[in-house]
Amino acid sequence: MPYLDHAATTPMRPEAVEAMLPFLTGTFGNPSGAHRPARAAKTALEDARETVAAVLRARPDEIVFTGSGTEADNLAVEGAARAARDRDPGLDRVLVTAFEHKAVLAAAHRLEAEGFRVTILPVGRDGVVDLDALAAALDEHVAVVSVMLVNNEVGTIQPVDAVAGLLSERAPHAVLHTDAVQGVPWLPVAEATRRVPLVSISGHKFGGPKGRGVLVVRTGTRLVPLIEGGGQEYGLRSGTQDVAGSVALATALRITAERLDTDVAAAGVLRDRLEAGLRAAIPGLVVNGDPGRKVAGNLHVGIPGIESEALLVLLDGMGLAAAAGSSCSSGATEPSYVLRAMGIDPATAIGSIRLSLGYSSVPADVDAALELIPAAVAQLRRAAA
Repeated sequence: MPYLDHAATTPMRPEAVEAMLPFLTGTFGNPSGAHRPARAAKTALEDARETVAAVLRARPDEIVFTGSGTEADNLAVEGAARAARDRDPGLDRVLVTAFEHKAVLAAAHRLEAEGFRVTILPVGRDGVVDLDALAAALDEHVAVVSVMLVNNEVGTIQPVDAVAGLLSERAPHAVLHTDAVQGVPWLPVAEATRRVPLVSISGHKFGGPKGRGVLVVRTGTRLVPLIEGGGQEYGLRSGTQDVAGSVALATALRITAERLDTDVAAAGVLRDRLEAGLRAAIPGLVVNGDPGRKVAGNLHVGIPGIESEALLVLLDGMGLAAAAGSSCSSGATEPSYVLRAMGIDPATAIGSIRLSLGYSSVPADVDAALELIPAAVAQLRRAAA
């Protein structure tokens, strides 16, 4: 089945599968134990931690394995805000962009229920956070600012380094968090987040396993943990560690970094051909988000005169996998909150779909899309006429 939903999840890289198999069968020890099987598991876990640290240019003791990117986002935003307020009750403000992943927005809303003051930062029609609005919102009471590296729907790259600069000038006590989940397959994340104290990634977005994430916690950054217990992961994420998943994530991350330039170039060629073909075949089609600031694997298009959910159902029946937006919003009948935040008109928003490529995408995927999507759109437009 032609697959154009890599932003939702990617197939595991064969090398990651091979790396994790020994820890699903023979090497099964609990890494918190003291005997030989436990020590073998502990060694594998710490080797994985060192691999992740090397790719992300962090120290191994700054790498915290989590159960998902969502958990990493929650731990970063909620944990940093609570730690800041414990240290200084006057640090009671949280700033997030209007089109953050729901893991960040939900964490902000939970903090709001606890008495924090939450500011939602506007984004432009180009899909980029408004830096002037951020600058105006910063003051000495800001505890946490969260700005994602790449938007998970429209694929636009955010000026995270500029955000870090603003915080150092205007809110030196604020902690910056970046959800870099969508950035790993397409950008040198270590360079893009070099001044960010808290960085979240998720294994299944770059060929690793589902249910494994990482939060980079730079030295000196304080967090209140969400999960209490045996004190694993430096006391920040208690619970028996998933050695197999951590090894697989580290392997996938290393290979993704090694092949970044090749994979990005290949996906960019396919994406550009897909965009040109759809523009030629579908009257009125528009591309959402600034084309000059998008990652290579993302093509988010608006098609007036149709509804995206109806289109996706039809395409699924034809044998093509695509999405309307974030996989966390599948089944929604309202326009995407991301597109609403960008000010996209409702007719375009309701007819928008996300076509996302990945390391395993091939020309045949684009060939199928260029055959099936225009045919499906024409069928829906005829039915609506």
